[in-house]
Amino acid sequence: MWTIIEQIFPYAIVFTIPLLITALGGLFSERSGIVNIGLEGLMIMGAFASAITVHYLQETMSNHTLVLWIGLLAAVVIGIIFSLLHAFASINLSADQIISGTAINMIAMALTVFLARNITGSGNIRITSGFSPMDIPVLSSIPVIGDLFFTKTYPTTWFILLVLFISAFILNKTKFGLRLKSCGEFPQAAEAAGINVRRIRYSGVMISGAFAGLGGALIILTYAGEFTGSVSGLGFLALASLIFGQWRPMGVLAATLFFGFASTIANVSQVIPELKVIPPIILKIFPYVVTLLALVVFSKSSRAPKAAGEPFDSGKR
Repeated sequence: MWTIIEQIFPYAIVFTIPLLITALGGLFSERSGIVNIGLEGLMIMGAFASAITVHYLQETMSNHTLVLWIGLLAAVVIGIIFSLLHAFASINLSADQIISGTAINMIAMALTVFLARNITGSGNIRITSGFSPMDIPVLSSIPVIGDLFFTKTYPTTWFILLVLFISAFILNKTKFGLRLKSCGEFPQAAEAAGINVRRIRYSGVMISGAFAGLGGALIILTYAGEFTGSVSGLGFLALASLIFGQWRPMGVLAATLFFGFASTIANVSQVIPELKVIPPIILKIFPYVVTLLALVVFSKSSRAPKAAGEPFDSGKR
């Protein structure tokens, strides 16, 4: 049993990281009062932006590592720009946030496939190589912990974990974080206290766009290596992780790690002898069945931001 965990753990972490940063982006958006169901589309845009950037820069720049980080930056920028569509519709036009987010998902998938086909002719964008896993010196030799956490690890994993802890600090200990949460709980009271609710909500949605775009890029630049026009529903799984994690950074970490393990087991089951005896279809549907069960079990106890999904009306009391 321990051997299976040891084999799976590094891959589970790799799969968890894009899910974690995307769910964290959704956390900022919903804490500000805007439900961002368009995380899937924003991930697709980020994946496309990073793939096309790295695809072309790898042919002209010799610094391979720098190219990959530029690809991540491109995904963040595109994610922010694309999220502004959702922000404008939800905040300025008071549109239904679910419909707006769904539109983002549909537009992103169609637009990126169209552009990819016109650029490459096939609709797929391949990169020659992404980030390479490595063993961290000294730490990887620690018994048990070293094999699990410091072996076959990516630099992006530690970067995202750093972003997680910084985000937790910002949300709980800074003026911006407290204002963000107040806009998601009682925006009228926040406005009465002198807070610009619309500006704060724009910030929350833009952060969600940046993080979701980054999540999509990480898929391409770590384990996928090719843009195909889809992120396999990870944006929706990130939303489920957000609910499962009770809209708290550390709760989101635990939820995404759980779903990451479930999905990894399904993906690597056929190369691990102990798991071959289980029918592959059962392992494939396992993460999504668990997601549904988790949502059913925790739906009554979930404490979402009270104003999430509601258009802001300054005259409402």
